[in-house]
This record gives sequence, C-alpha cells and structure tokens, in this order.
Amino acid sequence: MSNREELQGHWNQVKGRLKEHWGQLTEDDLQRAKGSADQLVGVVQEKTGAARAEVETFLDHILNESLADQASQKFNEFSDVAGQLAADASAYTRERAQQFAAQSSEYSARINETIRTRPLESLAIAFGVGIFAGAMVFMNRKR
Repeated sequence: MSNREELQGHWNQVKGRLKEHWGQLTEDDLQRAKGSADQLVGVVQEKTGAARAEVETFLDHILNESLADQASQKFNEFSDVAGQLAADASAYTRERAQQFAAQSSEYSARINETIRTRPLESLAIAFGVGIFAGAMVFMNRKR
C-alpha cells in the first residue's frame, strides 16, 4: 500500500484519477482523507462500495505510474543535457582542429618561404639538426 509521503507528493494526480475512476467521489470526499492513505481508502470504500484491495491496488498503480513518469522526465532532461554537452564538445573540437590546420598551413608556408629564400642557411640548419640527432642516438646506445 502506498505511504503517506507518496500520496501527498502526488495528491492532485491521485485526486483526478480517483474521480475519473469512481465518478461519484466529490472534492469534499477526497479532502476529508487528504494526507492519510488509510482514510482515503476508507472514504473511497464508503462512497463507492469498492473492496479495500481494489482501492489499494488502484492507488499503488497511480503512484507507480507517477514515479515512472518522473523517472522518464528526469531521463529525458539528462539526455537533453548530455546531447547539448556532446554538441558543444564537437563544436569546440572542430573549431580547434580548424585553428590547428590553419596554423600548420601558415608554419609550412613560412618554412617553405625560408628554404626558398635562404637555401644555404636552411641546409646548414638541417645538417646541424642531423648531427645533433645522430649524437643523441649514439649517446643513448652507449648507455
């Protein structure tokens, strides 16, 4: 059977569904039982002649539906937030990749221009880098 907190938390929905299911229930009938699951079951039994188990099962069903709806709503909210975060991350990554490509192209153009305009200095630098790299490999092999 539903507890008092669940009943109070979903009171408007419970009232509406009870009045839908048992049309002879009035707002006054339901207000007499507000806050107490046992009193609510008693009022519904008294007014409709329904069995206690039937009323309790109906209330449990309403509250379970309500909890499932809330869980579904929270999941949808989470899904929307996760989707937005994924879209933001994708846009950020795409932006940074474009910046990197632009910078790489710029640096490549500068290097090509430097080699074209200063071939001897470029050859000397490349030779020096080659000697340095060879020395590093040689020293690492000795260890």
